[in-house]
Amino acid sequence: MADQFPELSDELSAFINEQKVFFVATAAPDGRINLSPKGQDSLRVLNSHEILWMNLTGSGNETAAHLSESNRMTMMWCAFEGPPRILRVYGTAQVFHPRDARWAEFSKQISSTVGTRQYFLVSIDLVQTSCGYAVPFMDHVEDRQVLTKWAENKGEGGISEYWQKKNQLSLDGKPTGIFGS
Repeated sequence: MADQFPELSDELSAFINEQKVFFVATAAPDGRINLSPKGQDSLRVLNSHEILWMNLTGSGNETAAHLSESNRMTMMWCAFEGPPRILRVYGTAQVFHPRDARWAEFSKQISSTVGTRQYFLVSIDLVQTSCGYAVPFMDHVEDRQVLTKWAENKGEGGISEYWQKKNQLSLDGKPTGIFGS
């Protein structure tokens, strides 16, 4: 039931662009595995081998911490509407912060906001599709605006303070690099 490919086809890229939610998984060599749902207008398929994802400020910063030790990342999309399908993209990722030279380039691809914490550039080494027969149908009503409004209300200074308190270390005490090494 599963098919594997070395890159994204145009059809699979279109499938990604149609989905309203995706999931990101990372793990350091030891400690907890992180799996997070993501949404909003925060992802672009750049080409058949690369995906750019804009990461917004959240309660933790596990992905960045994990990537500092092991750059592996898995992304997953499920068809909650239309024909059943699950798509997984396996690869390696690099993290980019506002201080990094490529930030401006990535901001042109996906506009950064007050709450933008990082961009992740994912280099794809394997694509896998599977049936998705057990994935339920779900209707997308609208994107939640709670995180966007929260970040706007905090402003840049408030976001920086939040990063100081909540985003410098992972659950396992690993540094996230949010303020440099």
